[in-house]
Amino acid sequence: QFVKTAAHQPSSKAVRLIKGSHIVVKKLYDHPYAYIFQHPDGRVVFAIPFEEEFTLIGTTDHDYHGDTDTVTIDAEEISYLCELTSRYFRKMIVPADVVWSYSGVRPLVEDDASDAAAVTRDYRFELEHDGAPMLSVFGGKITTFRKLAEEAVDMVAPALSNRHGRWTVDACLPGGDLFGPRPVNRAVLEFDQYVQHQQQTYPWLPPKLVTRYARAYGTRIGMLLAGRVCIGDMGQEIAPGLFAAEVIYLIRHEWAADARDILWRRSKLGLHLAPDTEQKLNSWIAAHRAERPHARSALADK
Repeated sequence: QFVKTAAHQPSSKAVRLIKGSHIVVKKLYDHPYAYIFQHPDGRVVFAIPFEEEFTLIGTTDHDYHGDTDTVTIDAEEISYLCELTSRYFRKMIVPADVVWSYSGVRPLVEDDASDAAAVTRDYRFELEHDGAPMLSVFGGKITTFRKLAEEAVDMVAPALSNRHGRWTVDACLPGGDLFGPRPVNRAVLEFDQYVQHQQQTYPWLPPKLVTRYARAYGTRIGMLLAGRVCIGDMGQEIAPGLFAAEVIYLIRHEWAADARDILWRRSKLGLHLAPDTEQKLNSWIAAHRAERPHARSALADK
């Protein structure tokens, strides 16, 4: 829309907004494997172990025409996911079993598919050379983000005199360099060994908490715990298992701005903590910002 209006650049491609929703219920089984089910209409749904105590079920595919800032799951989607999953598990799942849900909107390339589930998940580029070069990206998914970004940079690099070449294929995501500077496939057993090593490195922390840190932050656990040698160095325990040190880390290194960022977007701690935790955490953040006017740097330096 910006390209069409503000930049006055018509496009030969259109984006089709497809809403996808997930539900979370108390865990339906005890093993670590995921299931994929196929509905009689051909659509598929996944059931995946989630946050140790839950099962994640999704997703839906519906055309979306509303406000993308306020997208939420609707009753029809909840019923659809519950009914489909109940076909395959001994335990019937009903809407009252849903403890949390989330929805997103996929900006997919319009390919005139009649069914929202059949719309291509591939991506397309459109590079305009009239005036300053302008690259538009249509479609794509998080599963192809690296390849998409690599191709996009290849297209604009000449205009930016960028001759560094491709490098992301051999780069780890932040905290992902558990077994060296390059991404490698390692068995789950080896990750367990990494966790055990971290538990030995930080014996003063509860093993369950070290495991969560290792899963969430990888090698950046060293940044989170730098200079801390006892549980007292972690600062206030704002909620069970959530210490000031982690909040400071998230604000400094992962751009968390409020409690919802910390409890739901950077983690899923909101599933495990009391409903009033969000209010308590926001109050804690506000108090520390009031004490230190330069909030982000002040929290970072604490």
